[in-house]
Amino acid sequence: MPLTTLDPTPALVVIDLQKGIVSGSVAHVAPNAAALARAFREYDLPVVLVNVTGRAPGRTDANSGASHGSIGTLPAGWADIIDELEPQPGDHPITKRRRSAFHDTGLDTLLRDLGVTQIVLAGVSTSSGVESTARSGHDHGYHVVLATDAMADPDPDSHWHSLERVFPKLGETATSVEIIDFVTRRFRGSAHAVR
Repeated sequence: MPLTTLDPTPALVVIDLQKGIVSGSVAHVAPNAAALARAFREYDLPVVLVNVTGRAPGRTDANSGASHGSIGTLPAGWADIIDELEPQPGDHPITKRRRSAFHDTGLDTLLRDLGVTQIVLAGVSTSSGVESTARSGHDHGYHVVLATDAMADPDPDSHWHSLERVFPKLGETATSVEIIDFVTRRFRGSAHAVR
């Protein structure tokens, strides 16, 4: 379903656009995610920058990686948010160890404390971190918006499946330009401040 409205306090939640992950087939989304972040900051709307530093602890299956939930020894800067997003002191960092940015992170509490009722999601990968966060956001009762050109997946078929089959059941979709237009029309001239 296309984007129809913005709530009084939407938040941008950017998933895993970090130096150790963003390259190759997913790097093209960085400019669109950065444009969204600038637009949200311009109107003092929350920007949440999520990174991942491990896996769920206690997993013993063959694909779980190192024990105790770590990804192993991470290279210096691997979990740092990419420079294109221009992280600001007023942004809200969230570190996760699972696919969903809501699970065991405090994201829901942060958003509720800020009065957020709508989340705009961007990042990587579409079929994993973004989709898991969208599902959790929907289950938590947020109005979910998916920035379709500000997310990517290394697997084009998985990306398409999330966009076409899953996301219409979880929320509204729009391009970054469409979302920025909504933000500008909704908040230009307002005294909106949430911090």
